[in-house]
Amino acid sequence: MSETTAPDRVRLDKWLWAARFFKTRSLAVDAIDSGQVQVNGERVKPAKEVRLEMQVTVRGHLARTVVVRGLSDVRRGAPEAARLYEETPESVAWREQEAERRRLAPQREPGEGRPTKRDRRQIRRFIE
Repeated sequence: MSETTAPDRVRLDKWLWAARFFKTRSLAVDAIDSGQVQVNGERVKPAKEVRLEMQVTVRGHLARTVVVRGLSDVRRGAPEAARLYEETPESVAWREQEAERRRLAPQREPGEGRPTKRDRRQIRRFIE
């Protein structure tokens, strides 16, 4: 396939890899098989052909809903990969809300949780 011609259809696992959602195609295949990736709200197989204007939802550590704006079966730099999709406004708002929730989540105070090695030594000395 020449570099000037863009394919009109690409396998979902290849597109997710080329768009840099996953580091390897095998990770993309595993995510698709486990149901973490949906196309137009439906669970699909890795060989599903992605076309322009399809809505792809990727869940897991990175939760995004994107609309396919370009097709590529070649992995390129991040700026070029970002041109392959456009994130929906709802997805952006949800990610910002989750980031804020994590930022405001209560942090563990020093002394809470498991005792440190120093604490265990002091406990042993006290008991003996």
